Amino acid sequence: MINRLRAVFSPELYHGIGKSRQYFEGWYFKVLNASCDRAYAFIPGVAMESDGTRHSFIQVLDGRAGRAFYHRFSFKEFHSHPSKFAITIANNRFINNGMTLDLPGISGTLRFRERVPWPGKWYSPGIMGPYTFVPFMECYHGILSMDHLLEGTLTIDGKEVDFEGGRGYNEKDWGHSFPEAYFWMQTNHFSNEGVSFKASVAKIPWLRSSFTGFIAGLWLGGRLYRFTTYNSSRLERSFADRNKVVLQFANRDYRLSVTAFRHNATELASPVRGLMDGRISESMSSEVDIKLYNLKNGELIFSDRGRQAGLEVSGPVELLFTGEERNEEYCL
Repeated sequence: MINRLRAVFSPELYHGIGKSRQYFEGWYFKVLNASCDRAYAFIPGVAMESDGTRHSFIQVLDGRAGRAFYHRFSFKEFHSHPSKFAITIANNRFINNGMTLDLPGISGTLRFRERVPWPGKWYSPGIMGPYTFVPFMECYHGILSMDHLLEGTLTIDGKEVDFEGGRGYNEKDWGHSFPEAYFWMQTNHFSNEGVSFKASVAKIPWLRSSFTGFIAGLWLGGRLYRFTTYNSSRLERSFADRNKVVLQFANRDYRLSVTAFRHNATELASPVRGLMDGRISESMSSEVDIKLYNLKNGELIFSDRGRQAGLEVSGPVELLFTGEERNEEYCL
């Protein structure tokens, strides 16, 4: 009971204590080397099916080669620390400040320095805000680090790859299924270091209905500009076509305009009621144009293009369209 309560206030911890059916939990570790010619996402997690079958896994996305690998392990090979973020799957270990890999074709240790966690308070402990405390959400979300520097090397297919001076990003999801329809994007590669952006828009089941939920954050100049469903922000525009995703958020002080350009994507396994037989496609080479305005004086505070962006467009996203664009034809 104590461990479950501790996890509620610490999104990065393992939340699956006592779970045995229709449940998944996964952590997402994105790493790019300094020259950005190597881009990987490592996704350790657990999956529990409706019949009680359980296993742990580590997915690997090679963003440059456009390949993905699903390494399956026994559930007994998964271990988590009860009071801090530390998980192991077989000989692989993941903590707040780094990870050690021992996978077919990939091994080594990376360390994370100067991490930027999403700030929280006791009544809003993570990116989900007060929805953290709602017991029946389809999917919960957390951010471990918006941005950090990398140290260390990985041996990949027999060759040593130096990640010194590269950048990383860490987040996680848990629940029973990914949303039916959603946009997700993230980048921390801008003209200047110390800038990071993440946004997601999703169809959220709620009792016998649903609503469009959104979370966007721009880390800029040591400050996080937040636009979320629960902090009186509004989603002014949400649209996608074959080439791009367009989002616009606003609150009483700021407006954030986003255009993400879609590149080739790689298929990954995703959870459906705990079973990892869903499919999503993620690009790790997209670009995102971002503009942040001060609504009180009309000043353009920030304008830049984020590179090496992760981008997912999943499901019938026309359900997320706003305004007149609800009637426009959507083409994958």
